[in-house]
Amino acid sequence: MSGDSKSGKPGDAAAKIGGGTIPRARVETPGSATMPAQRMIKCFKCGADAREIARFCPRCHATLRYECPACKHEQRKGGSCEKCGIDFVKYIGAVVAAKRIEADQIHDRIERRTGIIKQVFLLPITGGYSLFKYFRNRSRS
Repeated sequence: MSGDSKSGKPGDAAAKIGGGTIPRARVETPGSATMPAQRMIKCFKCGADAREIARFCPRCHATLRYECPACKHEQRKGGSCEKCGIDFVKYIGAVVAAKRIEADQIHDRIERRTGIIKQVFLLPITGGYSLFKYFRNRSRS
């Protein structure tokens, strides 16, 4: 190496060429003072601190935010909606009952179709007697 240069960091020589130092960028860490502090709430079940935006407690996994199934309003207490007044359990029960009725209707329609197709396939074997019997039983019920 040559005479009066001191060994240092590779960027030091470039910084000293202009006679002054180049300002370095400040690196922000996630916990630095520039980030706003998150609001915390207490879990009603275990008392642990949880972020306000959390849906569940990080310690006991209790539900901290509830969403109304009808109007999508978010609230801290379950049971019934603070905005529209709908009881969550009754509403979900009514929706499930309606879906069950719809599924039963679809199932009955599929059963009728497969019954007719089965009788048409059996037509050459039974000579039409099973198809005649099938339609006669359907007309009675």
